[in-house]
Amino acid sequence: MGVFRYTRQSFVREVLFIAIALAFCVPWYILLTLSLKTNTQVYFSPLSLPTKGYFRNYSIAWNQSGLGGSMLNSFIITVASVAGLIVVGSLGGYAIARRESKLASGLYFLFVLGIILPFQLAILPTFFIFRHLHLTGGLLGMILLHIGLTTPLSVFLYTGFVRALPREYEEAAQVDGAGFLRTYLRVVFPLLSPVTGTVAVLSSVVIWNDFFVSLIFLFGSTTQTLPLALYSFVSEDVSQYNLIMAAVAITIVPILAFYIFAQRQLIRGFAGGIRG
Repeated sequence: MGVFRYTRQSFVREVLFIAIALAFCVPWYILLTLSLKTNTQVYFSPLSLPTKGYFRNYSIAWNQSGLGGSMLNSFIITVASVAGLIVVGSLGGYAIARRESKLASGLYFLFVLGIILPFQLAILPTFFIFRHLHLTGGLLGMILLHIGLTTPLSVFLYTGFVRALPREYEEAAQVDGAGFLRTYLRVVFPLLSPVTGTVAVLSSVVIWNDFFVSLIFLFGSTTQTLPLALYSFVSEDVSQYNLIMAAVAITIVPILAFYIFAQRQLIRGFAGGIRG
């Protein structure tokens, strides 16, 4: 095994990576510093460190923007959508991966096509169908919509992961008399925990931060998600940048905490897919 030599190229590479990391930290610095300043300080010294943390901005932003109810709505939509997505995606991916037929290949191609084609192409017919079924303007409609929109990616990830799993465990369960569903519940699904974590993290970030779909399907109703509440708050207090940044920071904290907590599962899921 060769000994690593620290060369000039290594130094340049490290400096480059550190510069990239610092560049990614700039938006966070701007967000936090502006959220802890008075509006006067924002205009006269926007990039300097706050001399005294003005944490009252967060309580003002919370009370004026109505983030409490919107955060609860976003939480319910995200959790329910991710749970349904895991059930549908894992079952679909398992069935496609273990069925060697033209039908399975065709379904897999359709799901891949669902990832490639933008959802905006079908926004009008989808909206008319949901309005006819009285599913617009409520949580149930948003949950069903998000499950449908993110199922192609979920099935794609699960299919790739299941194909990398050995069949011996499933064959042993089938010899013992277990059917398709029981084999899936008792044997296959516990082995899918890495990719399940990946699906949960990716879909949670997408659903939590969704603005376009919520704007179309919740327009005119009293139900709001966090992006909609933040959009309304920015429209009303466009000059209060300190309050706007405080509201943005509040909306980021829950999904950021979940991402930090689940990032190991995300990496394990991608690593398992790469090995497959």
